[in-house]
Amino acid sequence: MTFNSSPNDQPARCGIGLRTPHLAEVMGRRPHVGWLEVHPENYMGAPAAADALERLRADYPLSLHGVGLSLGSAGGIDADHLSRLKALAHRLQPCRVSEHMSWSAHGGAWLNDLVPLPYTAESLAAISANVDRMQTALGRQILVENPSSYLSYRDSTMPEAAFLAELVRRTGCGILCDVNNIYVSAHNLGLDAQDYLGTLPAGAIGEIHLAGHARNEIDGQVLLIDDHGGRVIDPVWALYRHAVDRFGPVPAMIEWDTALPPLDVLLDEAARADAVTEVRHARAA
Repeated sequence: MTFNSSPNDQPARCGIGLRTPHLAEVMGRRPHVGWLEVHPENYMGAPAAADALERLRADYPLSLHGVGLSLGSAGGIDADHLSRLKALAHRLQPCRVSEHMSWSAHGGAWLNDLVPLPYTAESLAAISANVDRMQTALGRQILVENPSSYLSYRDSTMPEAAFLAELVRRTGCGILCDVNNIYVSAHNLGLDAQDYLGTLPAGAIGEIHLAGHARNEIDGQVLLIDDHGGRVIDPVWALYRHAVDRFGPVPAMIEWDTALPPLDVLLDEAARADAVTEVRHARAA
């Protein structure tokens, strides 16, 4: 089955992740920013908050970025969760819906994390079936985000980027390319970040995420943690410039979830991402 990539296409500007502490300020100020992204789990059972999003939709494209469907679960995805997501998407008509290439639930137990998959034929079959089910339920293409990784599985038979590219080929989904996650995983696992970007199918990239991360020292080695708790660092900006060169104009988004700063800090980061895109495409013109 073929799905439209986006019912509400928009210019390739940078948006911000809208978190609850900033909701009232965004409602009042209507700041100059490309679009807004929210976690649907925060709005599926909160009608008043969803009312606010519906009012914001008049001025901003909205994107739904799921964190709770456990798209990589071998036992399938939760029907009730998917039904609530479908209802919210029908109400808000988002420009994009995305989820993570990871799992977080098993046997009725839920983990407070997004756990990467082993990259095997069995995992590929399971997540492909879940993506197909999600896209069929929503009646649209979804974007699947690459995870941040802190370990690799001995049983994996293919690189992560190749696994993601094959998922696109099998299901027709798009990719949410999280540049910070690529940087974090490359550092932690000894990968080449530019090779990773080069493996992804350029035409499938529907969105790019940018975020900060933490540095933890464990037994004399530095481990990067994708905590979304600071500004984007210079090496990640450099990788973003490389991504823009490879993928062309793609909407980007600033993620910030811990140690949330004033709204203007997020807007400043978004403006920096817009400047990168403008420079790159002025040079190409």
